[in-house]
Amino acid sequence: MRTTTMLLAAALALAACSESASSQPPAAIEPEGRPYQLAGTQVWTVPDPVSGRRYEVFVGLPASYDKEPNRRYPVVYVTDAPYAFPLIGSISRRVGGGGEGLEDFILVGLSYAEGDNPVVSRNRDYTTTAKGSGGASKGMVHGGAAAYADYIRARVLPFVDDRFRTDPKRRVYMGHSYGGLLGAHVLFTAPTTFSHYILGSPSLWYDQGHMFGVEERYAAANKDLPADVFLYIGAFETLKPGDPRYTTTKDMVGDNRRFEERLRSRGYPGLAIASTIIDGEDHLSVFPGGFTRGIKRALPPER
Repeated sequence: MRTTTMLLAAALALAACSESASSQPPAAIEPEGRPYQLAGTQVWTVPDPVSGRRYEVFVGLPASYDKEPNRRYPVVYVTDAPYAFPLIGSISRRVGGGGEGLEDFILVGLSYAEGDNPVVSRNRDYTTTAKGSGGASKGMVHGGAAAYADYIRARVLPFVDDRFRTDPKRRVYMGHSYGGLLGAHVLFTAPTTFSHYILGSPSLWYDQGHMFGVEERYAAANKDLPADVFLYIGAFETLKPGDPRYTTTKDMVGDNRRFEERLRSRGYPGLAIASTIIDGEDHLSVFPGGFTRGIKRALPPER
């Protein structure tokens, strides 16, 4: 009798639970065609009070960030964020292998000014003089690199350091093309802003090689350049008339080599420098392989 009573009570309880569950509204179904979001990423607006422009800053946190609350991380800052940020994040997860292939880091993408066409924004903010580059960008505003670099130092770096567990002594700069030119400008005007500079296919040709003059003036006034510099460039970024794979107007490979030789010749005690020419790649296709080589140099796995 006791057993029968217990079984009946259990059956009634189960029925009650089933009735309660069936009365709950069904879980909302995610709509199809919804926007794709990158896991572990955030978008912040960091205005520039000097220019009045508003810039978006993308932040990607490593998987270990929440698991290790006492840990501080190096930060990789990359220009041209709409293109570079998702690509670098994907490459880093593959190469990183949970910290076995790279040290974990915070990724920060520097995006363009809100309301600007990307070409307009980067031509203005990444170039060093107002003379422009001619061609397709003729007539656009150029020469805002100094002001934009000031904005990064005064606004973006403190913003990131205040909100995330960063290691301010280990900041890696990554820029390609005009972004590489901007990085060279920072290297010679405020070198300790970053500990590492990955300069990809830098536009050293800009304004008749203006950056070579900047380097010469820096060398005349300084005995050291405390930075780790990695240069990469595609083998097709040089002159070979008749072959469409090669650059037709600029010997960027030659410029890159001359830039490296100049820096080495200075004998700066605090400078570490390396470069690579990547076979089979042009100005556009070289970025993934160049970044991979640069970040493996800057942030090898912890031992």
